[in-house]
Amino acid sequence: MTKTISGIQQIGVGVDDAKEAWKWYRAQFGMDINVFEDTAVAEIMLPHTDGKTRERYAALAMNMEGGGGFEIWQHTGIKPKAPAFEVMLGDYGIFISKIKSRDIEKSYRTHKERGLDILGELYKDPMGNAHYFVKDPYGNIFQVVYEKVFYKKQKSLTGGTVGCVIGVSDIEASKKVYADILEYDEVVYDEEGVFDDFAQLPGGDIKCRRVLLRHKEARTGAFSRLFGPTQIELIQVKGRTPRKIFENRIWGELGFIHLCFDITGMDKLRAECQSKGFAFTVDSADSFDMGVAAGHFAYIQDPDGTLIEFVETHKLPIIEKIGWYMNLKGRDPKKNLPNWMVNTLVFSRIKD
Repeated sequence: MTKTISGIQQIGVGVDDAKEAWKWYRAQFGMDINVFEDTAVAEIMLPHTDGKTRERYAALAMNMEGGGGFEIWQHTGIKPKAPAFEVMLGDYGIFISKIKSRDIEKSYRTHKERGLDILGELYKDPMGNAHYFVKDPYGNIFQVVYEKVFYKKQKSLTGGTVGCVIGVSDIEASKKVYADILEYDEVVYDEEGVFDDFAQLPGGDIKCRRVLLRHKEARTGAFSRLFGPTQIELIQVKGRTPRKIFENRIWGELGFIHLCFDITGMDKLRAECQSKGFAFTVDSADSFDMGVAAGHFAYIQDPDGTLIEFVETHKLPIIEKIGWYMNLKGRDPKKNLPNWMVNTLVFSRIKD
């Protein structure tokens, strides 16, 4: 089987009160589809949890506008720590999650009217695309970007995850993961300077190189229509020595903990990553079970230690109470699920 990347499945968000955080994400970002919730012990993430199993709660929330979800993650056996320093633009790791909006002016205006913590104003990136930054109550920064491609029109102001901003030490070295393995093969812009739209971000007032990557071809696979097009922005700062965002902390503590891609062909991907110097650090080997969802997952690290997750989904619930599930094993990896099947995710909507 060949490797197929269907899109960004989710970004992991480590919080200290997952139920409270999820309610906020439903209200402000429309993340109201409960794909799964699970309370268990993380047993095979030992390379990234100081060699110890960790009790945790995890929930995958999505938005039917499209885009990836949020895996809202909470340590329950320890009190999760925040960084011991102020995280700045260019620090190594996932600094900002990008979420999409079909009407950027409306979402900006409404978020501002609601009193959300908007960082600065409505800005334009080097290509002239409008966007803005908003901070959640837990210190995580989201960049709301315009995206014309959406799955199903909803009442929410935004859709789901369409990428992230990642601090790296060497953009060319990082492209071996993001452009090569993850197939973000189009450079939208590659600019160096001091940027007005970064000025309100912590550490955003110094010179940096920023490279926005997209994939030229539309993704394929079961949920590719739902995930839609995505982007990665790599940041390399000049004149300051960055720090690792997860310095002296473990996976799952506060902040953006990983970026996850929905894939098929895990064996092919494992061999590719190994041959290119990015061997799996974690591999569930066959099938994980997240309560009502099941599949195969693995992790690699980019050259600066940022965690990238791969999930090959085998089973998802449609209506758990009556035992109705999507069985995704053995499907054509290039073929989209029929819309009616993806639309059954609405049966898991949470209404506040």
